[in-house]
Formats: sequence, C-alpha cells, structure tokens
Amino acid sequence: MARLLGVSLLIAGLGCVLLVAPSESSLDDVSALLAFKKAIYEDPLAMLSDWNTDDEDPCAWTGVGCSPIDSRVVTLELANSSLKGFLALEIGSLISLQNLILDHNTLMGSIPKGIGKLRNLTVLNLSTNQLVGPIPSEIGDMSKILKIDLQWNQLDGAIPSELEELTSLTELRLSNNRLTGTIPGSNDSSMVSTNSDGQIGLCRLTQLTDMDLSYNFLVGDIPTCLMKIRRSSLVGNCFENNGTMNRPADQCKSSRVGGDEQRRFQQPLWLLILEVITGISLLTALTLCTITGLGRCKARSSGNSATWTRAISWKENTVISIDDDLLEKVPKISRRELAEACEDFSNIIGSSHDTVVYKGTMEDGREIAVVSLSVSVHYWTNYVELYFQKEVIETARLCHENVAEMVGYSKESDPFSRMLVFRYPPNGTLYEHLHDEEGCQLSWHRRMKIVLSIAHALRYLHTDMQPPFAIAALTSSSVYLTEDFSPKIIDFERWRALLTKPGLSSGSLVNGSFNNILDSRQRRFLDVQANTFAFGVILLELISGRASLSKDTGDLVDWARKHLDQTDEFSKLLDPKLKNANHENLGIICNVVNLCIDHNPSRRPSMNMIAAILEEGIDTSAATVLRDSSLAWAEAELAIS
Repeated sequence: MARLLGVSLLIAGLGCVLLVAPSESSLDDVSALLAFKKAIYEDPLAMLSDWNTDDEDPCAWTGVGCSPIDSRVVTLELANSSLKGFLALEIGSLISLQNLILDHNTLMGSIPKGIGKLRNLTVLNLSTNQLVGPIPSEIGDMSKILKIDLQWNQLDGAIPSELEELTSLTELRLSNNRLTGTIPGSNDSSMVSTNSDGQIGLCRLTQLTDMDLSYNFLVGDIPTCLMKIRRSSLVGNCFENNGTMNRPADQCKSSRVGGDEQRRFQQPLWLLILEVITGISLLTALTLCTITGLGRCKARSSGNSATWTRAISWKENTVISIDDDLLEKVPKISRRELAEACEDFSNIIGSSHDTVVYKGTMEDGREIAVVSLSVSVHYWTNYVELYFQKEVIETARLCHENVAEMVGYSKESDPFSRMLVFRYPPNGTLYEHLHDEEGCQLSWHRRMKIVLSIAHALRYLHTDMQPPFAIAALTSSSVYLTEDFSPKIIDFERWRALLTKPGLSSGSLVNGSFNNILDSRQRRFLDVQANTFAFGVILLELISGRASLSKDTGDLVDWARKHLDQTDEFSKLLDPKLKNANHENLGIICNVVNLCIDHNPSRRPSMNMIAAILEEGIDTSAATVLRDSSLAWAEAELAIS
C-alpha cells in the first residue's frame, strides 16, 4: 500500500512538473520573439520593455497573445508603436501565429522569405512601414490567410503569381509601393495554371472582395475579373487603355528604365547592413565576455569581488561611421554667415525646449528662418547624427510652390551646433491671420485659394513623393503666408521630434512613459493618414474662424461634428465675420471635412482624391468672385465708368 502511494505521488509530481515546465515548442516561440526584439533598435515608447530574456512565458508580454489550449503564440500586434528596425528572420518560427499586425512603425529591410512558414496566419498587416525589396513568393504558402495589407511601403518587383494559391483571401492591399510588371491573370501575364473554371492568377481568388493596387507602376491590361472593383483601387499606375487615371507618362518611363537596377541593389544593401550590425554585435559580445572573464580572474586572485553597475547597450559599443558625402548635394552654410544674417542670433521668432528659430536676411536679400537645435555635444551620438543627415536629405528633396524651400544646413564642432535654414515667407502664419486680433481679415475667396494650395501641397507630399513624406505636425501655425497670401508649409516640428526620441539618447522613464514623448494629441500628426485629419481641422479653422483648441470653445472637431451631420446646419459653422461666403463651396468643404476627420484612419481618403474633389467643386476665378459679391460688382462698375 505504501509503495502504491509512493508511485501515485511520483506520478502526480511528474504531472505538476510537466504542467509547469514550458514545452520545447513554447521555448521556440520565446526564442523567435527575442530575436524579433533584438532586430528592433529603437523602441521610444518602451513597448518591448517587458520582453524579459529570463521569462519563459511570453503570454503576458506587450503585444503578444497566446492560445489558451497549448500556450503557443497566436497573435503579435504592435501597431502604431514607433518601433524602428528590421523584421527578424526567426519570425517564421512562430508557426502557430494567426495574426501578425505591425503597421504604422518604421520597419526597414525586406520581408523575410520565412514568413511563408506561417501556415496558420489569417491576418498579415505590415502597412505604413519602410519595407523594401520584392514580396516573397513564399507568401503563397500561407494557405489560411484572409487579409494581406502591405500598402504604404517601398516594395518593388512583380506581384507574385503564387498569390493565386491563397483561395481563402478576402482582402489584398498593396497600394502606394513601387510594384512593377503586370497583374497576375491579365492578358499580358505569362501564367498558365487555372482552376476548374479556367481562371488564372488573381482571378482564381473567388473570395476576394476588397483589393487596392493603386499608386504603383503596374503595366499591361487589367484582368476582366477585376473590372468590378472600384476604379480608385487601380489609379496611379501605368496601365494601357483601361479607363483608369494613370501616372504621368514620364514617371512610367523612368520606372521602367530604373526599376531593374534598383531591384538589383536595394535588397542586398539592407541584408549587408543587417549582417554588419549582427557581426559587430557578436564581436562586441565576445569582447565583453573576454573582458568580464579576465576581470573575474583578477578579482579571484586579489580576493576582491566586482559587480557591474549598469548594462552597456550594443549601441554604445557599435562604431557607426558617418559619411558627410551623404549631404554633398545640400548647400552647407557656415555658422558665421548665419550669425551675420540673424543679427548675431538676436532676432528670435520662436522657441521651444528643443529648438530656437531665428529670422534673418542673407547677403543676396533672401529672408530666412534658421532652426537651431538646442543640444549638447554629449547628447549627439553617431546615431543622432545619422538620423539628422537622413532628415536633412528627406527635407531637401521637397520641391513644391506651397512647401517652404530648404536653403541649406549648418553643422560645426566648435562651438557645437546643428542648424536648418528655410526660405521665410514674410506674412506670418495662417493661425495669426485667422485668430489674432492684429491679423489680416481673410476673405472667403482668399481662404478658398489657401484651401486648394494646401491640398495641392499635401497631394504632392503624399503621392508624388516616393516614399511619401508626412508633415510631423500639420497645423495652421505651420502654414506660413507670402506677401500675396500664398501658403507655404514649414515642418519645424520634424526637428523638435529629432531631439525627443529617447531611443536616440538617454531618455528616462517617468511614471511608465518616456519623459520626452509627445502626447497623444500631437502623435496623431506623425503619419500620412493623420495629415489628412489635420487638413480637415485646418479647413474647419478657415470656415469657422475658430482655433483648433481654446479655453472658451474647447475642441473644434468635437464642436463641429454636431453640425456636420446635417446639411441644413452647415451655415452654423461659418465665421460670423465672413461676408459673401459661397454656400455651394461651404457644402463641399463640409463634406470633405467629414471625410478627413473620420474616426477610422483607414476610411480617410487619400489627399489625391480630396484634392480632386476640391478642384472639381471650388471655383476661385475672378468671375466667381464678382458673381458672389455685390460690392465687387459695384467696384467693377465704378472702375469701368
């Protein structure tokens, strides 16, 4: 009896061990997730801070969801997390994963081919990142996939024909990339495999109800089976004789000439960067291990013990070379020249904790705004310098009549300084003219011209620029006016954001969040969809004369929503100081505002579509002004007589 009791206790004990001890498959998930974390080199919101290497159970980690049956990872969801890095190859080891949602981050490099191992995946969302290279053909192995969203990246190459194997697919979004070639299944494609109904390519996907291929460089014919989808889902390509709105011919021509060369070099470059970083990290780890071992041996021989006071990050040990030739095409201006232009930096027109903005006049008479970054040399690591150079290059490539011109930059070591120089529009900001008592009263006609100009600028930034360029904080204060009231957007907030990224410096945690992170109201302006929302707010300011946020009236959007639902209440949104407002134009503006401020960002239309609506509905010609204004007619008659 005692022996039987002992055996029972032993079996029960073994059962407890089996329940507590993590399975080998669960440890594989932990290993894959830690590899994912290692490939992320910026995490300013500390989203991965609870991903502990000593924790064998990842189910409580931020963004991770597990199956209640076997504790395998089934969800990895870290959308809008400000993560910056690469997609680790090991992500293909999460074989039970069903939802992979990493949109609205800054993931770079190519999509790993191992993603095809995720045979249980139903939702893949990698949209609004900076992924490059082709869509891997292995994506066709994900037989259970229902939704694929890869829009707003820099993916190139052809749409893989293997997509035809995904017979359960209901949603496919590939817009705003650099995809080339024909649509699989078109008359110009070389596909031969068919289903029982004789369909080929994407025409085999009978469950597909939502597809967006707009703003790529696709050519050839549109398959007949896709003619039923919205025309807007195919615009901005290089199709032939299809009735959709294509890109300009010169863009299509240049994409064909340069596409092959770009594809040859783009992906290996990212792989090389990843290999170099991995190699340096391994070398650093080996060096630290050697130093630690020697230190312990020395400690034992002397009878003393030593402890580490802090962990050394791999960033501090990795040497990053700075290549100043990256900026060779951007004019460099000396600090002395800027000091003379800005009256020895005494003419301050704006400041924040992170920047000071000076106004000045160059020797050639150009008025300039100089953004000086308030930073010490101890903060300015090589990583910050690389980020600074990237932002200078990105901003310098902008060329539009309604975007302020970047004149150049300044960088010096003694005294240490980093400055950006912009052409300064002399007539103040749109905010000042709308909301300050000393501002000039803007007529309805002038406000409508400003509306169209800002829409044109945003269409250029979001559509014509590849990759798209988003204004960091689009407000009426970032819209400056020239002497003839033409708007110019200046993105000062981009440079303030450079210094508020704790991942680039030694940001500290306060009450669980980084002390320099922008609040949620400001963060909504950090991507293209949020620019659309911000444009809607500016439209409301222009028609109502109210500020976006004030102590007296509260939030402008919340107030406006009460009147935007019914057309007969549109007039309640009008600025009482406005005379001769065109009510047809008001209706169009209000309808556009409704689209821009939609609670769901994915439902907000592109600025390309919004600009087209405004161009079609708003007439700013002189004849319209005379027709709508009796005073203008009287002035015209007096002039004639």
